[in-house]
Amino acid sequence: MDRIVIYVIFFIFGAFSLLVSEIFNIDFFLNITDKMASASRFEDILITTAVYLLYIFLMEYFTKGRTVGKYITGTKVMSLDGSNPTFQEYLIRTVSRVVPFDALSFFGENGWHDTWSDTRVVNVKNYKAERQSKSDIDNIGVKEIA
Repeated sequence: MDRIVIYVIFFIFGAFSLLVSEIFNIDFFLNITDKMASASRFEDILITTAVYLLYIFLMEYFTKGRTVGKYITGTKVMSLDGSNPTFQEYLIRTVSRVVPFDALSFFGENGWHDTWSDTRVVNVKNYKAERQSKSDIDNIGVKEIA
């Protein structure tokens, strides 16, 4: 899902470039769009990867572990101790996605970008239910003061 968001970002940038060129007669953004359209395959991969990594990092950091795809799937990124990840953990998580074959690392229990950043992606509903159950168990036998 997040890859679709990246395609939408590029589409919106192209539409914005055309609109600015037509209305204000400013070709700066249109020139960038034209250069991107004529980029080599390697340049295209570099640009797309950079935008994707920037999107993932900014979204996860500013929404406390969620991207559009994670909102749709009901998941979020958390530190191993259950807290929100730190700036450094988000950064390590994002940068480690560049490692070739990161997607293949999911044949194990967790992906490399989760293992190296000490984070996990959890289902929010299941996580909240499990925390509530643990809290209920911890409170068994505790006197309530009314």
